[in-house]
Amino acid sequence: MSVPQPVTKIVVVGGGTAGWMTAAALVRVLGQMPGLSVTLVESEAIRTVGVGEATIPQIIGFNRLLGLDEMQFMRETRATYKLGIEFVDWLRPGHSYVHPFGSFGIDMLGIEFQHFWLRGQQVGDTSRIDDYSVAAVAGKSGRFGWPRPDNPKSPMSKLSYAFQFDAGRYARFLRGYAENAGAVRVEGRITGVQQGGETGFVTAVTLEDGREVAGELFIDCSGFRSLLLGQALGVPFIDWTKWLPCDSAVAVPCELGGRNEPLTRSTARTAGWQWRIPLQHRIGNGHVFSSAHIDRTAATDLLLANLDGKPLADPNQIAFTAGHRARAWEKNVVALGLAAGFLEPLESTSIHLVQSGIARLLALFPDTGFSAVEIDRFNLETTREYRNIRDFLVLHYRASERDDSEFWRYCRNLPPPDGLAEKLEMFRSSGRIIRENNELFTEDSWLSVMLSQGVTPQSYHPAAWMLDEAETRTRLAHIREVIRQTVDQLPTQDEFLHQNGGAIPRSEYLTA
Repeated sequence: MSVPQPVTKIVVVGGGTAGWMTAAALVRVLGQMPGLSVTLVESEAIRTVGVGEATIPQIIGFNRLLGLDEMQFMRETRATYKLGIEFVDWLRPGHSYVHPFGSFGIDMLGIEFQHFWLRGQQVGDTSRIDDYSVAAVAGKSGRFGWPRPDNPKSPMSKLSYAFQFDAGRYARFLRGYAENAGAVRVEGRITGVQQGGETGFVTAVTLEDGREVAGELFIDCSGFRSLLLGQALGVPFIDWTKWLPCDSAVAVPCELGGRNEPLTRSTARTAGWQWRIPLQHRIGNGHVFSSAHIDRTAATDLLLANLDGKPLADPNQIAFTAGHRARAWEKNVVALGLAAGFLEPLESTSIHLVQSGIARLLALFPDTGFSAVEIDRFNLETTREYRNIRDFLVLHYRASERDDSEFWRYCRNLPPPDGLAEKLEMFRSSGRIIRENNELFTEDSWLSVMLSQGVTPQSYHPAAWMLDEAETRTRLAHIREVIRQTVDQLPTQDEFLHQNGGAIPRSEYLTA
C-alpha cells in the first residue's frame, strides 16, 4: 500500500490578522512535525483592511492555544475587555439594548429561563431581559471581572468575555510569536502563481523581483483579492447582497472620549450603522452603509459628525460584497479571512471566522494526497458557518420597526432566508429557540436580539405555570437583585487593568 507523505511545506499568502493568526497556530500545533516549514509571504506596500477590532469569546481559546499571557496581550494590543455589543436605535430611534456574552437568569423547573421571564411579563413584571444578564449590567456600569466557573452559584459563573484591540498591533504581536517559533517571513509583492499542468495544484508563487516561493499546501490570506482561490483557481463567489445590502464602509480612529464601557456599540443610521470600539489608547469608529442608499461623501460626513474625539487619521474607504467563495478549500489551497468571504462586522465575527477556519484546517489537516473526503467536509462546515452567521445578521435588519428611510423599508420587507424564517416562526409561536449543528450563536444570543428587537412570542412553555404569579415576580426580582449586587462589587474596567498589569502608560492614551 502506498501511503501519501505528510505535507511539510506550507506557504501562507498574505499577512495581516488572518495571515499571522494562521502562521502562529500552525507553528504552535504542528511545529514538531519532521521537516515542517511555514513561510508567510507579504508586502509592506499592501494595506490591510481592518474594518473591525472587536472579537467574540472564542478568541480566548485561540490565545490560550498559543499560550499567550493575557496581560501582555492587553498591553501589546492596547486592548480593552468586551462583555457584549450595545445596539442603539436598531428597533426604533431612542431604543437601545445589549447583546451580552453569557446567559440570562437561571433555568428553573428544568426549562429555559426566558419562559419564566415571559410569564412575568404577562403578570405585570416590567423588567427588561438585559436586567438578567451579568454581562449586560456590568457592561453598562463600566465594570469588569473574570468569570468564576469555580463558584457555580455566582452570576459570574455565567459570564463570558472577549476583547477589543488594535488589529494591526495584534498582527504584529503574532508575527513576533510566529517568527520566534520558526515561521519565516518573505517580503515581496506576488505577481504570478505557478500551477501544475495536470493537476492544477498551486506549486509556487512568483514575486515581483523574480523569486519563487514553492510549497505543498497554500493558505490564501490575501484579503478581498483572493489571489489564489478566487483568481488563480477560479472558485466563484456567492453574493448575499440580497440579504445584506450594505456594501461599503468608512473607518477612522479618534481620540478617547465619551463613556468608557467594556462594550462595542452599534448605532443604526439611515442607510446602515456605525461602530464604536473603545481601546485603551483611542476609539475605533466606522460607518457600514449601502451605497445604493447613501453616497460615500455623505456617509463619511455622517461618521465624522458622530465621533467622541478628534480624528487621528484620514478616513479609510472600503468596498465589499457580502458572501463567500463557493468552496473555501480547492485543490491544495485553503482560503481564510477575507479571501474566503466577508460578512459585515455587525456581530464581530470576522476574526472568529479566521479562527474557526484554522481550527477546521488543523482537524482535517491533509497529507500530499489531498483526499476529497476531508476537503468536502471542510467546505461543508465552512459554508454552514457562513450561512448561520448570515441568518443572525439578517435578523437585526429584519426585526426592526424603523421605516424612516428607503434602506430600512427594504430591510423590514425582505423575505428572510429559510433558516431564519424557521427560527422566527418557532420563537413567535412558543418562545422556543432552535439551534442546530452547533452553530456559533447560542440560544441566549438569539433570545437577546429577538426579544430586544420586538419579536414577541404568543405563548411560552406550559411548565412556567407551575409557579404562581407572586412566586414568579419574587424569583425574577431576586435574580435581578443578586446580579446588581454582584456587579456593584466589581472594579471598573480601568481599575481592573491597572490592578492586573494590563494597562498601558497614560502617555500612550492618544497615540494612533
